[in-house]
Amino acid sequence: MKSLKKKRRVQVLIATAVALLIATVLIGYGFRDGINLYRSPSELAGNPPAVGEVFRLGGLVEEGSLTRGEGTTVSFRVTDGGDTVPVRFTGVLPDLFAENSGMIGTGRMVDGVFVADEILAKHDENYMPREVTDSLKEQGVYQDPTS
Repeated sequence: MKSLKKKRRVQVLIATAVALLIATVLIGYGFRDGINLYRSPSELAGNPPAVGEVFRLGGLVEEGSLTRGEGTTVSFRVTDGGDTVPVRFTGVLPDLFAENSGMIGTGRMVDGVFVADEILAKHDENYMPREVTDSLKEQGVYQDPTS
């Protein structure tokens, strides 16, 4: 009788371990394309992305760089005070998108231009994404908007 209980307990433990392994593999498979790393223009200059790699680029929209193309295509430059990256975006920009404000875009590099699929802008006067604030502080150009 004891050996039957012991056998059943071992079977349950093995089944649980297999189920956890399968769940871990499925979660990893699901996230394989969903993780986008953040990069500042200075990091991009020092460590260029792989061809076709999707990543997030953030910084300040350089003043005087915003140009509207045909239709909904917009071009501008993003800077962190150290380096500048040209950006091209086709679509509707967020209402609060403006020059000299923080933004993060998701996309890939194509012939030296960051082609954004999505643009996120600050949501009020004082907000700036943490990653952008950190990279601006590293460059020594961050100005606290509350002071």
